[in-house]
Amino acid sequence: MVNLKNIRIAVDFDGTIVDHEYTGIGKEKLFAFQTLKELEKLGARLILWTFRAGPELEEAVEFCRKNGIEFYAVNKNYPEEVFDDSISRKIDADVFIDDKNVGGFPGWSDIWQTLVPFDLHQQEMERQIAAARKNSLRRLFGKREKQNET
Repeated sequence: MVNLKNIRIAVDFDGTIVDHEYTGIGKEKLFAFQTLKELEKLGARLILWTFRAGPELEEAVEFCRKNGIEFYAVNKNYPEEVFDDSISRKIDADVFIDDKNVGGFPGWSDIWQTLVPFDLHQQEMERQIAAARKNSLRRLFGKREKQNET
């Protein structure tokens, strides 16, 4: 299985997870929540990194929660971080997903292919198929050996 354990991914909200409709919440971007859920399953720590604050931020966090995403941290490097003027507001992340990237937002399908390339999926699937075949042969021949003993 592809392992993104403890990779920190900072994700913008407006224009990235949803269409840009700030202060409201726009329509979900195609594959946004499916991709985020899969990245989480692979071990990534997702950080919501957004301009939103106050009630607008709470609304965005709740919208994501209702769509199955609980962020590791929100506008912080880690959940326990307390903001004060001595801390840089720059998020310490390994990857940033934002509609303000050079070249704009590529779409969630392209993001998935960049972070989890197809060849890694193919290798994992081949490994799983080989393991399943091996287990099937063990079960098949294991039963015959037991039948021959009786």
